[in-house]
Amino acid sequence: MTQTGNLLLLFFLLCAFGLFVGAITPDRKNPLFLSIIAGLAAIVLFWLSGALLISGRPFTAHLWDVAPFGRLTIEIDRLSSLFLCITGLVFFPVSIFSAGYLKRYLGIYSLRTFSVFYHLLFAAIVLTLIAGDIFFFFIGWEAMSILCYFLVNFEHEREKNTSGGLTMLLMSEAGTLAALLAFLIIAGATGGMTFAALRSGAGSLGTAACWAVFLLSFFGFGVKAGLMPVNSWVHRAYPAAPTNISALFVVASNLGLYGMLRINCDILPITNVGQGLIVLIIGTLSALAGILYATPENDMKKMLAHSSVENMGITAAGLGAGFVFFSTGHSMLAGLAFIAALYHMTNHSVYKSLLFLGAGTVDYQLGSRDMDKMGGLIKRMPWTAFFFLVGALSIAALPPFNGFVSEWLTLQTLLQCAVLSSRAVKIVFALCGAGLALTAALAVTCFVKAFGMNFLGKARTREAETVHEARRSMTIPMGILAIACFLLGILPTYVIPVMDQVVRPYVHESATDQLVPPFFTVGKGNAEFPQAFVSDFHKLGAQVGRSMLPGRGLVIMHRGGKRNPVIFAMSPSYTVVALLLLFGAAFIIIRLLTRHRSISRRPAWSGGVRRLLPEMTYSATGFSNPVRVIFSGIFRPILVHEGRKTIHSHFLDAIKREQKEPHLLDRLFGRPIILGGRYLANRLGGMHSGKVNAYAAYVLVTLLVVLLVQALG
Repeated sequence: MTQTGNLLLLFFLLCAFGLFVGAITPDRKNPLFLSIIAGLAAIVLFWLSGALLISGRPFTAHLWDVAPFGRLTIEIDRLSSLFLCITGLVFFPVSIFSAGYLKRYLGIYSLRTFSVFYHLLFAAIVLTLIAGDIFFFFIGWEAMSILCYFLVNFEHEREKNTSGGLTMLLMSEAGTLAALLAFLIIAGATGGMTFAALRSGAGSLGTAACWAVFLLSFFGFGVKAGLMPVNSWVHRAYPAAPTNISALFVVASNLGLYGMLRINCDILPITNVGQGLIVLIIGTLSALAGILYATPENDMKKMLAHSSVENMGITAAGLGAGFVFFSTGHSMLAGLAFIAALYHMTNHSVYKSLLFLGAGTVDYQLGSRDMDKMGGLIKRMPWTAFFFLVGALSIAALPPFNGFVSEWLTLQTLLQCAVLSSRAVKIVFALCGAGLALTAALAVTCFVKAFGMNFLGKARTREAETVHEARRSMTIPMGILAIACFLLGILPTYVIPVMDQVVRPYVHESATDQLVPPFFTVGKGNAEFPQAFVSDFHKLGAQVGRSMLPGRGLVIMHRGGKRNPVIFAMSPSYTVVALLLLFGAAFIIIRLLTRHRSISRRPAWSGGVRRLLPEMTYSATGFSNPVRVIFSGIFRPILVHEGRKTIHSHFLDAIKREQKEPHLLDRLFGRPIILGGRYLANRLGGMHSGKVNAYAAYVLVTLLVVLLVQALG
């Protein structure tokens, strides 16, 4: 057996061992054993997938025959290696975090059950990603979906949790059936169940069958990815699950993107512009709707759930742009778009897991997720505040953190629509680019609120005044993810070539030379880089770090033609150096200017008020209210209660309004279905009149219909 096979076997043995230990270990020791065993399994998975991702050597293993499905096959290529690597990267810190976090459930819920489901979920996700045939794939997929349902319902005594879990399970099963039908359409034409057989025969499908496969796979897998209009489970299930499971849902949602890519890039590549535009438009709408609902939300986990829809939408928009470019013969631009999408998916997995762990730490220490009840936590929880700030800066796409690189690449790629010949397609790209730009701006607003209202200002409750920092087993995992956010942000020239190796088999062209020029290796110029061109960039510092760092360079640059040699360029690596120099210079100047001045501390001026009460400061609701008002046409709030407290007959002390904001999807799809079902049930209920003559009439009419059908037959 090869080294890859041995590591894969070791991973599943660790999961099985963790399952066994979790089932027999007392609850009070279960979190520690879970963190150790699952953490080791994550390290093995990260090692295994990283080696395959860098080497590029695919791994295939044939297991045993299962009639009538044929031989079960394991297949790991660079695409599945990337998803496995992300899975290991997220599972490792989340497993360590669980050692401290799960203690909140001691004596309330069974941690033995949790540990069993946790290790099974880990194994099911990996099984889905390494499957090389339809049967194996959907065995892993169904196991993953059912285990997610069980873990959402872990706190089963809360009615909202069971409701959210049931919604997720029902929608997931509907999506699974659609995706399975897409696979079976291809299998019916090829006569095989393995992915290799599907690839070889998928080209024989007609236009109608190709459209059916695309629609079924995109919306079927789109349920798990959380794309509109099949994402109404996200804001219900994410908050209901324990926080460590909410962080892992980010990885589970990636499987939806994996399924889309496996069918529409690998097995049956999209060659129709219309299909690419559908992905682009749906992705943009998902991103915009997700951040619109995230910004005014005061529940930290619900806010992050809506934000997950936003980020999955950005990733889907990048994939849609890539499909359009590939369909129109622009393989290089398709490669750039796919790289941007996969980079953003990776970044989202890291910083969203970090933010969920931060929200879970605050909830664990404070006992609340309501941002209106927080404030001033940075004084009591400095490490949690710092790591949450890194996550907030990353998701708001601010340099030098990772979200900036992938969102910048996505927007820059959309701007390349000028090469397309269709004016209508260009207009769609322009509108989607504007939508994503608005999404990015609202994301800054959302996470300025999330950090500022939670950690800055004055504490708004007694609990917030007395809270203290969490144990190290909860803060260290956040630190690991924060470091990953920073490294992915400042070293994109090392990440992009790896992503390029993943997408190259599907676009049949390398984008590395287009995005990462070899400024570290080019001296006097060559055919691709004239000497004058290289000299100009060397003067700008493109070779700084050459003697210390390996690789091609630290500059991201998309090259054009002679008239426009540089389409866009940037360097996050040099940017962080420039920022450090600027901050250092500012610090030195301020120290020099104030060294002879004495500093006196006085109470802050509060507009003439003797004492500034926490109730007088901005709340999370007040901060996001402008967004709620501007986009009220989308939210359409319903006034539930309005209370007026008066001091005297003419003086109002407070006006309090309680509003309910039905989700857009519930209003457009859920409510009509429910009302239609109720109408039909009421009509059918009218048949139960209790009159014998009416029942006899029903029987007579049915008999006449049957006789008429037989006579016509």
